[in-house]
Amino acid sequence: MSKPLEGIKIIDFTHVQAGPACTQMLAWFGADVIKVERPGAGDVTRSQLRDIPGVDALYFTMLNSNKRSLTLDTKTADGKEILTKLIKESDVLVENFGPGALDRMGFTWEHIRELNPGMIVASVKGFSDGHHYEDLKVYENVAQCAGGAASTTGFDDGPPTVSAAALGDSNTGMHLAIGILTALRSRDVTGRGQKVAVSMQDSVLNLCRVKLRDQQRLDRVGYLEEYPQYPHGTFSDVVPRGGNAGGGGQPGWVLKCKGWENDPNAYIYFTIQGHAWAPICRAIGKEEWIDDPAYMTAQARQDKIFSIFGTIEEWLKDKTKFEAVDVLRKFDIPCSPVLSMKEIANDPSLRASGTITEVDHKERGKYLTVGSPIKFSDLKVEIKGSPLLGEHTDEILESLGYSQNQIAALHEQRVV
Repeated sequence: MSKPLEGIKIIDFTHVQAGPACTQMLAWFGADVIKVERPGAGDVTRSQLRDIPGVDALYFTMLNSNKRSLTLDTKTADGKEILTKLIKESDVLVENFGPGALDRMGFTWEHIRELNPGMIVASVKGFSDGHHYEDLKVYENVAQCAGGAASTTGFDDGPPTVSAAALGDSNTGMHLAIGILTALRSRDVTGRGQKVAVSMQDSVLNLCRVKLRDQQRLDRVGYLEEYPQYPHGTFSDVVPRGGNAGGGGQPGWVLKCKGWENDPNAYIYFTIQGHAWAPICRAIGKEEWIDDPAYMTAQARQDKIFSIFGTIEEWLKDKTKFEAVDVLRKFDIPCSPVLSMKEIANDPSLRASGTITEVDHKERGKYLTVGSPIKFSDLKVEIKGSPLLGEHTDEILESLGYSQNQIAALHEQRVV
């Protein structure tokens, strides 16, 4: 069957993570993504954190599957001519250059619109246009700090903490993919392209909206009842770091299981929801708590919540995290084992669903990567290995009307 985005051609001028994550997802769904790279060098992640000398690093392969690679020196007249031809027959150009880079290249928004009125130009930015930090270079952890995530992550007696999840990079890429698809739908109606921009700060903040909610509640009442600081601790005038608290009104914490002394991930996350209180009591053998006024309501439990977690942890001490979850799931109690990357890599359910997939690479051989997190009833997402540097240069030039002799000359001149 054809894929939903077949027929959509994307010029991918992105590098590292945020942009490539966006274009990779669109490639999974059928778009022809042409990754434009510098001749002889390519995306910097091809050589970053290599585990096999001289072979594309996993950093690159896991963010650039299903794409084609075109090497092109856009500083040359011939390079600009090739790019001009590409723009005329493409639908989207995605970039995460520094401010003004496309303009200096000679491809202003006005010029691109002249070449192709239906073109969508999508940009990853650190901060939104007009922001007082718009000239600041932004990486993953910078974005997490600027977007409010770091200040609210970690424990109250420690410093701000960044997350291992790519809230600044891949999250921004997912937001940009939504923007591109929206602009394509708009073009179907109007026939016009447009600019789409997503800033890393904005994308992080979009995932931290509950913390902005909490700031307003704190401003109004002076405390946050679902945080571990309440009722025994004190609050300042800013949202505190809440450790492993749930953040959504259901108290939760990471609890030790059998083997925690030697296994850094022998833990489960345990959530106490109001409707699950009676099943929790039955599961851990504390039925007397069900009708006890000191425990019956969330408000009554809050001042002794860590004592309750301590009792649950005592119940857990002779159970592995998997054994514990197998018991608790029968009582419909929200919980999960804390899974390591090794456990995730070997999880049969994730393999079967395609969330973790093994693909072939022409030089590396087989490697694991993350598959589509979005599942469809009528689309099977096939993940293909990432392209070698310039692997598709000749076929792309041929499709633009260049002869074999012209292509050979461009290689000789190091334009491609």
